[in-house]
Amino acid sequence: MLASFHAQNRETMYTSLENKSIALIFAGHAPLKTGDENYPYFAERNFVYLTGLKDASEGFILMAEKDAAGDTTEALYILPPDVLKERWTGRRVKPAEATEISGIEAIRYLADFDTDFHKAAAKAEHLYLDLGKLVPTEQDNDAYRFARKSEAQYPALRIHSLRPQLRRQRTIKAPCEIDALRISEDITRDGIIAMMKAARPGITEYQLKAEYDYALAQRGVLTPGFPSIISAGENNFCIHYYAYTGTTQDGDMVLNDVGATWDGMISDVSRGWPVNGHFNERQRALYTCVYNTSNYMFSVIKPGMRMGDVDLTARKYNFEQLKNIGLLDSYDEIGKYMWHGGSHHIGYDVHDIVDYRPDLIIQPGMVFCVDIGVYVEEWGIGFRLEDNCLVTADGCENLSRHIPRSIEEIEAVLNS
Repeated sequence: MLASFHAQNRETMYTSLENKSIALIFAGHAPLKTGDENYPYFAERNFVYLTGLKDASEGFILMAEKDAAGDTTEALYILPPDVLKERWTGRRVKPAEATEISGIEAIRYLADFDTDFHKAAAKAEHLYLDLGKLVPTEQDNDAYRFARKSEAQYPALRIHSLRPQLRRQRTIKAPCEIDALRISEDITRDGIIAMMKAARPGITEYQLKAEYDYALAQRGVLTPGFPSIISAGENNFCIHYYAYTGTTQDGDMVLNDVGATWDGMISDVSRGWPVNGHFNERQRALYTCVYNTSNYMFSVIKPGMRMGDVDLTARKYNFEQLKNIGLLDSYDEIGKYMWHGGSHHIGYDVHDIVDYRPDLIIQPGMVFCVDIGVYVEEWGIGFRLEDNCLVTADGCENLSRHIPRSIEEIEAVLNS
């Protein structure tokens, strides 16, 4: 992404701020893993969205001040050069590099932050922080810790969350984000095809994962966009499966739910295939139901549709498919075989932080998954077909359509 993209994201956010306010966005810190070891650092995605700074930004802070007249100034606080520490933990971003990546001219060191914030707080009435938790028990991050500190030291500042505004901004993808997603889809395709070509009865799940990881690494992607789900046989009935310890058996279907990342954008694609190279009668029947449902969804999704109707329409259509092969009689039973929805947005996060509501009207530029999963335990068959849908002016585009998805395409790769 160009610095101009991140600068525009900040300007859009600044328009939502009250006058006489301060906005802070923290890059975050790596949490403790065990002993004296931390998990690998992963920058807060809203910080990346606003600055473009990713891997070498631990502890960085973006601060913006909006004065009484509505004029905004911004500064980025980074770590200073330190030859000794850089020997151990790697080269630090230099001020000129931070400006080139982010477009922020005022680069200061973190040691100056407390003094600068104190001066800004004396003139401000509002403090905006990126506050939002999935569950109340989620551990506090830098934003929540700073909120508590501000309540104690600056009680006159009214605290607001930036999360709703950032959700709205991230809902519609910019052209450069879509371009990056297309590359991510291509890399994901390489990894899935590598697994398909390696598939054979007796191969382990971790060997399939190694094929996927190797294919991504050849394209410069050293870490996938999210932990890969690669399973076979009975393990397919664990929706989020990460053990990779199973060994495939003749007659098993392999399930994968994977995605590469490129320039911060994450794809999310699922494919299922028979490890022996040929769909048996039941596998073919179920796969055809799911494939028909997926194709139908890509024929009807368009601007004006409600977001909540995507999953509902998929479930109703797939019910009719399953009814036709004798698995179901009543729509009330659909939950027996369809265990989850599948229309989450993708982007900087695999479950992207966007304005997601069932009554949200679909608009051009949205990108979300069309994920049709079927799990028939009595047949020992569970898989999902998940593709990435870009909403266009008059319909939609399947961004992952070039990843083998029909029975004929999949069997051709498996037997190549």
